[in-house]
Amino acid sequence: MSQHFQHDVLVIGSGAAGLTLALTLPSHLNIAVLSKADLSNGSTFWAQGGVAAVLDDTDTVDSHVEDTLVAGAGLCREDAVRFTVEHSRAAIQWLIDQGVPFTREDENAREDGGFEFHLTREGGHSHRRIIHAADATGAAIFNTLLEQAKKRPNIQLLEQRVAVDLITERKLGRDGQRCLGAYVLNRDNGEVDTCHARFTVLASGGAAKVYLYTSNPDGACGDGIAMAWRAGCRVGNLEFNQFHPTCLYHPLAKSFLITEAVRGEGGLLRLPNGERFMQRFHPRAELAPRDVVARAIDHEMKRLGVDCVYLDISHKPAEFVKSHFPTVYERCLHFGIDITREPIPVVPAAHYTCGGVVVDHHGRTDIPGLYAIGETSFTGLHGANRMASNSLLECFVYGRSAAEDIVDQLDQVEMPIDLPTWDASQVTDSDEDVIIAHNWDELRRFMWDYVGIVRTNKRLQRAQHRVRLLLSEIDEFYSNYKVSRDLIELRNLAQVAELMIRSAMQRHESRGLHYTLDYPDLLPEARDTILVPPTFGD
Repeated sequence: MSQHFQHDVLVIGSGAAGLTLALTLPSHLNIAVLSKADLSNGSTFWAQGGVAAVLDDTDTVDSHVEDTLVAGAGLCREDAVRFTVEHSRAAIQWLIDQGVPFTREDENAREDGGFEFHLTREGGHSHRRIIHAADATGAAIFNTLLEQAKKRPNIQLLEQRVAVDLITERKLGRDGQRCLGAYVLNRDNGEVDTCHARFTVLASGGAAKVYLYTSNPDGACGDGIAMAWRAGCRVGNLEFNQFHPTCLYHPLAKSFLITEAVRGEGGLLRLPNGERFMQRFHPRAELAPRDVVARAIDHEMKRLGVDCVYLDISHKPAEFVKSHFPTVYERCLHFGIDITREPIPVVPAAHYTCGGVVVDHHGRTDIPGLYAIGETSFTGLHGANRMASNSLLECFVYGRSAAEDIVDQLDQVEMPIDLPTWDASQVTDSDEDVIIAHNWDELRRFMWDYVGIVRTNKRLQRAQHRVRLLLSEIDEFYSNYKVSRDLIELRNLAQVAELMIRSAMQRHESRGLHYTLDYPDLLPEARDTILVPPTFGD
């Protein structure tokens, strides 16, 4: 039997943003944090880099702001960038207070008992400002925040829960637009529960799974973006998807990145016949910027009709390779590839969704009572190209800001009542799951081929035609059969794909991560792509 639950705050997503918000809220609130698989299923756990923040005395807020604006190719919202950076030090201090084991600079330990943390520098940053925990910062942060959340009796951590759709006053035919909670599939028993909530927070990550090759875990299906759109929220800049140039190409490897340091230490990119090609695309060849390398690989794969190219470090001494890249060496060996003797098959992989649900500095969406934080949101911070290590910072700053905004409204918002139970009376169990699997594969392949790293008008038109056929097919399937995680994700992914295609078709220029052969130049004025749903402002 499906059930009704009541929460002061319902948090959909259990990554950096969602846990930060839950831990910042006061302990007397009843908070539920949902994860659609295991709690560690999100992107936070796998983040290798660190968190960008102004922490060193030689660094300045203005410098961090300027670096971000440059990386964003003229499209960052300066007020959002400044807001994020100005709150960076406080966010890092909060993480330190939670007990995150950031790497310390022992030699800089001060006599008064204080200490300095080790700061590293990454592409686009003019100062050392990346605080990290060795090369597994995401895992260190996630494990610490999860441990803290488990100590809080007011925080329920619910695994195997898939949000199906948001419940709003407008959808129920009532006066107003407020979000009242969500329908949530309990995967353990197959029932859809009704979650009443005074405040609902979308912290469900990005949508990189819309592409055939991605560095993201399986859950990155754009669920929050699709649910917000269906509820009546605007979305922004969904044409900007960041690709990592070198992901291991192997049917069983799923999403293993080959670090850019391999190229930094002399790794060479080769075609299947062994020929190098990067020197034709950039004077720095393999050391060109990330987006240039990704475009070059994509160009060669399309030109030759091949499935991958090869990254070769085998000309270096075996001991050098093993000592510099132990993780890559072991992982590739697991798949039968000895990188000291043979090249690594690689493809670019979708890595980060720069656009999302339009929000303000407090993570508020267009719908009262509904917030979006982290990769689900569009704050204006990233512009047309995300700068390294700003994404985790955004999770903490906006997670804390949204929590403060919720606290300010507590006295004015009562628990929603009389929400209808999910109606499953007219649906049957599907005996055609092959349709879901086929549509999933078709969607991800045409998005890769037509809406990938290099675009053209013709490719985008083909993609739009196919995605509209898919959406109508999925809609029919959704109306007649019981929901499952696979069906919910396919429905959301197809919706976000349609929004990405529409956004890309509206941008008649090449800027940042959006590169089209039909419009290779920049327009003189940088404008966001904001899509407005048909239900907006009803």
